[in-house]
Amino acid sequence: MKRSDFHYDLPPDLIAQAPLPERSASRLLVVPPAPAPLLDRGVRDLPGLLRAGDLLVFNDTRVIPARLYGQKASGGRVEILIERLLPGDEARAQIGASKSPKPDSRIALDAGGEAQVLGREGEFYRLRFHVDGPFEDWLQHAGRLPLPPYIQREADAADDARYQTVFAKETGAVAAPTAGLHFDETLLDALRTQGVEFGHVTLHVGAGTFQPVRVDELSEHRMHTEWLNVGAALVEQVRATRARGGRVIAVGTTVVRALESALRDGELYPYAGETSIFILPGYRIRSVDALLTNFHLPESTLLMLVSAFAGKARIFEAYAHAIAARYRFFSYGDAMLLWPEASR
Repeated sequence: MKRSDFHYDLPPDLIAQAPLPERSASRLLVVPPAPAPLLDRGVRDLPGLLRAGDLLVFNDTRVIPARLYGQKASGGRVEILIERLLPGDEARAQIGASKSPKPDSRIALDAGGEAQVLGREGEFYRLRFHVDGPFEDWLQHAGRLPLPPYIQREADAADDARYQTVFAKETGAVAAPTAGLHFDETLLDALRTQGVEFGHVTLHVGAGTFQPVRVDELSEHRMHTEWLNVGAALVEQVRATRARGGRVIAVGTTVVRALESALRDGELYPYAGETSIFILPGYRIRSVDALLTNFHLPESTLLMLVSAFAGKARIFEAYAHAIAARYRFFSYGDAMLLWPEASR
């Protein structure tokens, strides 16, 4: 299987550059198993599309303001994108500079203080921050929100709220679990009234989510690791849902990756740790019965994941429909509700 098998052409004007005024105002493309027709709906229609006893599983990670700017002693400008917070005022980060900084060099930060380069681990650098107070606290007011590279503008004050889910709690992501951005309190209340239950996992989305697949042979691709936590309470919720005949519905591909990483012999167990799971067609997703997700970039691992769940042909049919119907794409765009292909 090749990267080029997952290419599609997207008109640039369909890439959403800003959120809609209301979170739940997005369109929703419902994708049942073929040959049932695709349905054009809205996110606010979710209560009528789900039923009492279903379980929506959200990712409660919180995005950190992970982008910093500074300059080297030589005067060269530097952009730092934090990938993961580490103990002892340290972090793993990507660095954008005309020349790679050397170990033990220092970067003077525009927001004050310095970043000391401890070493390099592949495409990431290990940095120690010398700032006023604990680094994580300092970062909350000194860093900038890292909007995805396909959003062609700087983050503003509105993004500080809108690029977080309303249930974000566990700090550590550098990108939002974007399917969750469609939910506001009004929609959550309507779903509760319908009898839909909610559960949460944590998966801290890393900077690797923005990295393109660089090899054409997908067997050669290696995923970046991300930290996750599937707690005992969520495991019990899933088991109770299945026992009563309810359905487990993942809100976002990060939830699928977390739950699949916590499976052992087909059963879900509590798990906290790293995952580098790579899901593509041929892999059978067993942890969820449906998936609410945004539209994904061409040739991306997330497009491969949804193709594994709903079937590649069905996904490409849905994407062609979405383009023709002028759905909004990517992080601030519209959503799909996917059901697994009938033969799965």
